[in-house]
Amino acid sequence: MDNLTTQGISLPRLGLGTFRMQGDVCRAAVESALAIGYRHIDTAEMYANEEAIGAAIVASRLPRTGLHVTTKVWHENLAPDAIRRAFDASLKKLRLDHVDLYLVHWPSRSANWPAVFETLMRLKEEGRIRAIGVANFTTALLKIAIEDIKAPIACNQVEYHAMLGQSKVLGYLAAKSIPLVAYCPLAQGRIASDPVLAAIGRKHNATAAQVALKWLVDQPGVAAIPKASRRESQQANFDALKLVLDDDDRSKIAALPKDMRCVSPGFAPGWD
Repeated sequence: MDNLTTQGISLPRLGLGTFRMQGDVCRAAVESALAIGYRHIDTAEMYANEEAIGAAIVASRLPRTGLHVTTKVWHENLAPDAIRRAFDASLKKLRLDHVDLYLVHWPSRSANWPAVFETLMRLKEEGRIRAIGVANFTTALLKIAIEDIKAPIACNQVEYHAMLGQSKVLGYLAAKSIPLVAYCPLAQGRIASDPVLAAIGRKHNATAAQVALKWLVDQPGVAAIPKASRRESQQANFDALKLVLDDDDRSKIAALPKDMRCVSPGFAPGWD
């Protein structure tokens, strides 16, 4: 597994997304992913599955040092005291003494950003977070965090896939040597039926989803966290790392329309 290095942590390029997986289904999925070789698990307080993930991590008996765990604070909990309460609850459910990456899950229009990042930095100084980051931040919001506040942002997690361009955010992050972590990397299943990606897949004896995943993680500074509850899907995503795409493949993927956004709730920022 190839890793990205950011703010002193090692971030595996392929992780397991766990949104909408809960209870025994989530626990079994995380256990099977860890058995396959995944070492990057992504969760959030809002997913209501941290307890199941904690149980799976304990059951795996893997050394903590070889495992990367990301969780996130919900946008309604961005007051300093609320961040601490949310973090304490997450850590207890995960049965961990620290998380590798703690993200602001969504920006809030009412957030006091200096106070938010000061609180996150305190938790980092206390050794309970190895690195801090953000999710769903536009370039304007990234500039506030990185340039105005000087927060040591380790990543920005955003929706990114072969059908949604992120050139502006990618360009900004690349200039700052900050990784982009792609969620919904398979466009919530829509990738599977795309004829261009399917044709590239046939050429390589692979699926359209495997092509789309490899296209993402081949990019400098990009990691991906596809959700997969079935072992077969987890293995297929893991095996995508073996694919070798050529320039012709990449040019065909680049030519696909890049305007299909799958996730844009009412509280989302005005996208770049």
